[in-house]
Amino acid sequence: MKIIFKANDILEAHIVAGMLQSYGIEAHVGGHYLQGAVGDVAPLGIANILVQDEDSEQAEQVIAEYQDNTATSSEPDDPLLASEPAK
Repeated sequence: MKIIFKANDILEAHIVAGMLQSYGIEAHVGGHYLQGAVGDVAPLGIANILVQDEDSEQAEQVIAEYQDNTATSSEPDDPLLASEPAK
């Protein structure tokens, strides 16, 4: 198995793993117990997604598309939404 993605937290890891599974790629989320060991504060970078070596190339393509979509989705489509509301 190969670590294919380091998520910000367990929630994001499960979202990405579910997305990979929807493409027929078996994905395993690691880091559950590490997050619990540090308490209620959500540490970043301990949730990993692992896939079989033979699925890594397809998984990398799916994750690259996911990262492209999350980067562009943070930018509002409507320029009026980008400005701060009047006070």
